[in-house]
Amino acid sequence: MRSKVVLISIDGMRPDGVLQCNNPYVEELKNLCAYSFDARTVYPSVTLPCHMSMFHSIPPERHGITTNIYTPPVRPVNGLFEQLKNADKKSAFFYGWEPLRDIARPETLVQAEFIYQNMFEHTDAILTDRALSYIHAVKPDFVFLYMGETDEKGGHGFGWMSDTYFDYLSRAISNVKKVVEETKEEYTVIITADHGGHDRGHGSDIPEDMTIPIFCYGPQFTPGKIRGDVSILDIAPTIAEIIGVSPAKEWEGKSLLQVQNK
Repeated sequence: MRSKVVLISIDGMRPDGVLQCNNPYVEELKNLCAYSFDARTVYPSVTLPCHMSMFHSIPPERHGITTNIYTPPVRPVNGLFEQLKNADKKSAFFYGWEPLRDIARPETLVQAEFIYQNMFEHTDAILTDRALSYIHAVKPDFVFLYMGETDEKGGHGFGWMSDTYFDYLSRAISNVKKVVEETKEEYTVIITADHGGHDRGHGSDIPEDMTIPIFCYGPQFTPGKIRGDVSILDIAPTIAEIIGVSPAKEWEGKSLLQVQNK
């Protein structure tokens, strides 16, 4: 059974945006993956709090991060990177938004590459290529690839559900296709978002901000809609089970493998 994972987070990706961005690979993803178009993120629906919850499987009221400024938790909880490190697994991280560095504690990664997302016209594509080069060369157990242009350049720049937003989202989906096609013999690939957005912002508790998609591609998953409630808190437990490591006892989410097998 495949036990290596690539997690892709497309910042600001709304489920209805996925369906309306006119990228033909979306239909293929629906045929290949177990998926949900009504998964829930956490409040406040802001990038750093949401990613802390994605990796630590607890809500902001427990990890204490409620803005995009990191503050050390009073009661630290091991996140996914820490659990993998403790099990002697190798993790890598490719990202274009610097505050995300704090989702991993020092010395939990074997590779981390940051590119400021306004340095190049299409940073997401560059990060995707660098992640794939590293996967082919090293074959780590876990890779986290963060794409930020849909949020920053599309949503904040021109508005969620604008033509420019759809363009950046479609480009991100094309990067997803590349990852799936180049790693499918060895890796399970999970694609999700931290939050949605409306107008030119996010952070509220309205459905446009709080609803996210999740796609799970790999032999462990049966293609089709995932039944039941799906949360951003479920991502870390799902990846831990696939790789074969124990979840931290404080985690609140569930493995989507268990949901699927009910």
